[in-house]
Amino acid sequence: MRFIQKLFICALSLVGIYTSTAVAQNNYPNKPINFIVPYGAGGSADSRSRQLAQKMSVLLKQPIVIDNKPGAGGNIGTEFIARAAPDGYTIGMGNFAPMAVNKTLFGNLRYDPEVDLSPVMLIEKGPLVLVVNPNSPYKTIGDIVTAAKAKPDTLTFSSGGIGGSHQLSAELFELNAGITMIHVPYKSGSAALTDLMAGNVDIMFDQMYSAVPNIKGDKLRPIAITSKKRSPLLPNVPSFAELGYPKVEVLNWQGLIVPKGTPKAIIDKLNAAANEALKDPGIREIMLSQGNEIGGGSPAEFAALIKSESAKWSAVVKAANIKPE
Repeated sequence: MRFIQKLFICALSLVGIYTSTAVAQNNYPNKPINFIVPYGAGGSADSRSRQLAQKMSVLLKQPIVIDNKPGAGGNIGTEFIARAAPDGYTIGMGNFAPMAVNKTLFGNLRYDPEVDLSPVMLIEKGPLVLVVNPNSPYKTIGDIVTAAKAKPDTLTFSSGGIGGSHQLSAELFELNAGITMIHVPYKSGSAALTDLMAGNVDIMFDQMYSAVPNIKGDKLRPIAITSKKRSPLLPNVPSFAELGYPKVEVLNWQGLIVPKGTPKAIIDKLNAAANEALKDPGIREIMLSQGNEIGGGSPAEFAALIKSESAKWSAVVKAANIKPE
């Protein structure tokens, strides 16, 4: 009889736990949500997070507070998201490098993107463009490849740091063109671009939002773009695929993530709100004006992108023998 009573009490407890959990999920959100950005204020990840959070907060009827946690190539903020309580009140921006590159690059991360984080939705993705100084002698991909083969390890390319999309685009180009160049990393993409425009380095793979205004202002000369097709913003700039390098395809991307273990009902609610936010004409106009493709879709679709990108860039990091600073 006592055994039966204990079983009954245990069953009631489980029902109570399930019921309270279900109620919490149904009432979600009922307090402010923290939105972690693993980069500093003022950058592209920060500005996009703020635009998205503003729209999502209206849809979810709760404030969404941006919390910048920069450092270590995005690892500090991304680890913070992974270690947060999986209750839907800590969400974050999952970026190209910390989600698909840094695990292989650093080797000793204290989080595993595929184990400790759950994807919610892809927000956007966009190509990079290979640019040179307007006074550069290099006018085509052929010019660059010929010069690099004639004098290996002579041409220089700048980047905003080890393991970012600037460097990885160049490393992928080197591997596919059979050339070697010298990597010159800077503390930021803007510093790398400044030195390129000053003529202190030879080439750079820059992100569209940064490159396009300088191209239109005749401060940079575009050579090729890393998307499969030409960009409407740069219709006269060929893709690498057109020029005989179909494997030189790079899309810098970012999306919404949460800690692993966050209930599916909450992930679905966040996904619905984020998809709706991306329908906003203002956000869409900004994304398209920066040369990006608008994201959206399901958590499963974003998970598939992360998995394929992780495999691709893991191979590039190993083949190019890229090491952290």
